[in-house]
Amino acid sequence: MVPKQWKERGSVIPLQISHLTKRYGSHLALDDLSLRIEKGTVFGLLGRNGAGKTTAIASMLGLTHKTSGDVQFFGEPLSPRVFDRVAYVPEINALDTWMTPLQHMEFRRRAFSRFDVAFMHALMDRFEIDPARALRKRSKGQRQAVALALAFAQRPDLMILDEPASGLDPVLQRRLLDAVVSAAADGTTIVFSSHHIGQVEQAAERIGVIDKGRLVLEADVDDLRSRRRLVEAYFQTLPDLAPVRERFTSPIEVDGTLVRVYANGDAPEVEAALRALSPVTVAERNMNLEQIFFSAIGASKEYTA
Repeated sequence: MVPKQWKERGSVIPLQISHLTKRYGSHLALDDLSLRIEKGTVFGLLGRNGAGKTTAIASMLGLTHKTSGDVQFFGEPLSPRVFDRVAYVPEINALDTWMTPLQHMEFRRRAFSRFDVAFMHALMDRFEIDPARALRKRSKGQRQAVALALAFAQRPDLMILDEPASGLDPVLQRRLLDAVVSAAADGTTIVFSSHHIGQVEQAAERIGVIDKGRLVLEADVDDLRSRRRLVEAYFQTLPDLAPVRERFTSPIEVDGTLVRVYANGDAPEVEAALRALSPVTVAERNMNLEQIFFSAIGASKEYTA
């Protein structure tokens, strides 16, 4: 069932996921996921390994049978006709290794109506691909580069990339992110999952964070940066923080006599509350996407400095 507010907007969008749920026996791998991905958006799906990112992608593409929920591509269910507009690169490379990139290119050219051979040759140059060398003679990263080049050369309206930078060296990772941004500028909608937060921060304009199968955060990256602030206070002796905990729902981290509050739109009020406890110093700082991610999944103490 499509959420009511989405119906009211009335526009056909590249990808709309409504209450998608996947169970493996008694294990709830994906819990009531709803997302709306607008045209031309680069959407980063963040989460720890095993959080549910790959399950979400497999369920939306019909690669595993969903337990419940609905997925619409360009306003209709997935079908061969729709798949001509969609490119998918899985986390585990699925290309036949006995074939060369040129042979894969010819296969894709016949399978997808908008496959761009000239663009494929340009991408092979960009990703340093030897077009005539069989994939079995290539490294994991080189095989991944071929899969990505084939996906971009389809000239799809929607790309779904599961850990696309897996195995790529830093130079090719940078070229991949450049290709993602360029494709989005041309109107392609891109959804890519990753547990490498820096890559998402460089390319995505909107993110969703999945933790233990649930979507725990979805927002524009710029909005997150403007709203989420880190308030740090250092005390000579740690005070009773109960008044702060009772007043604010923001995550609070205590490290000795250093108190960090991951504020969401209420940083001035948080700072004032901490000042009332007579700290030695107190400061309000910008949060990067890594800190935002870890505060969203409740793991800030373990992972932030």
